[in-house]
Amino acid sequence: MTIKPLTDKVVIKKLQAEETTKSGIVLASASQEKPQVAEIIAVGPGGVVDGNEIKMQVTVGQKVIIRDYAGTTVKLEGEEYIVVRQDDILAIVE
Repeated sequence: MTIKPLTDKVVIKKLQAEETTKSGIVLASASQEKPQVAEIIAVGPGGVVDGNEIKMQVTVGQKVIIRDYAGTTVKLEGEEYIVVRQDDILAIVE
């Protein structure tokens, strides 16, 4: 089963938080930062949203930085995805 987003929606999967610091200290799960970097899994076609033409600027496979608490979390076949609007994506990680 796949997820196909509509209009200006993007399906992302958050990347795992670092479990150790650069100096090698292992972090407890409570002290790990909530990751804001995610990989794009699927992209909607764009189109007219609220009377404005939306052109999609992201593509599948890119790593992006998203807003805190953005989107709707969906569990599908044991995997957790987040559906966000393109506006909730702050930057592309290169």
